[in-house]
Amino acid sequence: MLTRLLVRRFKLFDEIDIELGQRVLFVGPNNSGKTSALQALALWELGVKRWVERRGLQAPEKRPGVTLNRKDLTSVPVAVANYLWRDLRTRAAKHNGTQNLLIEVLVEGEDAHGRWACGMEFDYANEESFYCRPMRDSAGSRMPIPEGARQTRVAYLPPMSGLATSELRLELGAIQVRIGEGRTAEVLRNLCYQVYEQRPERWQAIGDAMRRLFLIELEPPLYLPERGELELYYRTPQKTRLEISLSGRGQQQVLLLLAYMEANPGAVILIDEPDAHLEILRQREIYNLLAEFTETTHSQILCASHSEVLLNEAVDRDLVIAFLGRPHRIDDRGQQVLKSLRDIPFVDYYQAAQTGWVLYLEGATDLAILRAFARKLEHPVAQRLERAFVKYVGNQPVEAQRHFHGLREAVPHLRGFALFDRLQRSLPADEHLPMRMWRRCEIENYLCTPETLLAFAEMEARRETGADAATTDLFTQRRIEELRDLMQECIAEVGAALATLGKPDPFSPDLKVSDEFLTPLFGKFYSRLGKSNRLQKSDFHLLADYVPLSAIDPEVREVLDAIADVASSAERL
Repeated sequence: MLTRLLVRRFKLFDEIDIELGQRVLFVGPNNSGKTSALQALALWELGVKRWVERRGLQAPEKRPGVTLNRKDLTSVPVAVANYLWRDLRTRAAKHNGTQNLLIEVLVEGEDAHGRWACGMEFDYANEESFYCRPMRDSAGSRMPIPEGARQTRVAYLPPMSGLATSELRLELGAIQVRIGEGRTAEVLRNLCYQVYEQRPERWQAIGDAMRRLFLIELEPPLYLPERGELELYYRTPQKTRLEISLSGRGQQQVLLLLAYMEANPGAVILIDEPDAHLEILRQREIYNLLAEFTETTHSQILCASHSEVLLNEAVDRDLVIAFLGRPHRIDDRGQQVLKSLRDIPFVDYYQAAQTGWVLYLEGATDLAILRAFARKLEHPVAQRLERAFVKYVGNQPVEAQRHFHGLREAVPHLRGFALFDRLQRSLPADEHLPMRMWRRCEIENYLCTPETLLAFAEMEARRETGADAATTDLFTQRRIEELRDLMQECIAEVGAALATLGKPDPFSPDLKVSDEFLTPLFGKFYSRLGKSNRLQKSDFHLLADYVPLSAIDPEVREVLDAIADVASSAERL
């Protein structure tokens, strides 16, 4: 996974230093540099690949450099090579001559072998070409190309402009070349065929997702050996059988993203405007779907967008980089969004009219946990939560009321439901907006049981050994026991620290477990393993998969029932 991107003198950037994570959203107005940041990463990957092809992993000190042609930069199209340089300046005057100004792109990452860093610099040659070589380190030597950088696969996926009506069957290398050239519309069927042939169970997952989003039934890709072509058909809700080229751009875009992620697990995917061609109601769904597939494919996605819907969804759970002035991380998370929504935007009125109901929650993590519990319990509200119109209001009932009654001025039949953490005050009475607070301190308390944490430790052991849930060899069993013991030790240590501070028991309903227990617990657990913390606060919803059904508090089902009642009554209006 890539963890940092440093860029100097590229396009409109003098210097930017961006933190990266598994899911990153670049937000900002037009011409703020979101796409340029993605292109800088694509340029770095091209430089690494060309260098390894022609020079190997080590950099010679004398006359290093490989030549790149501007036409090789399919993801960064420029008519003249110096268009890549900030202010078009490739040279700087000095008292004794001139100095070349270099574009520098430094990327840091981590993998199973540890952390690594790899920097590439680009030196202008002429209008058609420029040189590429590794940057110098702090000691003045050329940086070697680490194995982690060499193995990194980066794909830049711009919005689709149109799908080819026919498609020849291609080998994997030819598919990757076309994607590298930005010709994604020529390989959609090939990507689907690769997934269907090599990972049929994941093709089923793609089909399920497309059915849920677009109400279509995907058929398996067909290979026609007599013509060497591939065909892909789907059935509409009316059971009409159509070729995929007849589908909408949004449907094709989503299928491309899912198929690429499944065909290239572990890749770094750069997505420019993932909400392109999608109506407002589906933008939230698509982002959540991409987040789900990054987990199953162990991929990393970097998205550039100025969609308010995606910002609202990502700000409380993923890494959000604001391209306002100097690109920077939004650190105070939900509050940044809430401040920007003091006035109700038009998009909220539109969604209220389309859905007929609105759900108010503290933040996106609450929605993720509710969805996870609904799936775990196979509750009928699970599907409605996937398309819910959700507003995040913190633990501010008055803010929910203000927003809800403002919407009702335009949508009188609007229904709503507000859910909060346990508050120190009573909820205001509102005949139109039902409100409820959890009996325990917060929603994360319903995830926090000893059985859940030990089951998570077992999963971590299986991930290390590569064993699935049905396989338990002696080595895996020993590692499971070690990690379960480690988890119990960490629980005991954090619990003892809480007791020293006069705090409640870790599994008490009165403890704010997200901040006071789970966060330090997983920090300690992964620190003992010598790994980066893989379960931050925004990822606690993943624990729902490890909560035994018998340990799920009946209150969770009561809340899901209440949400289902509101949603179903709105559909009858």
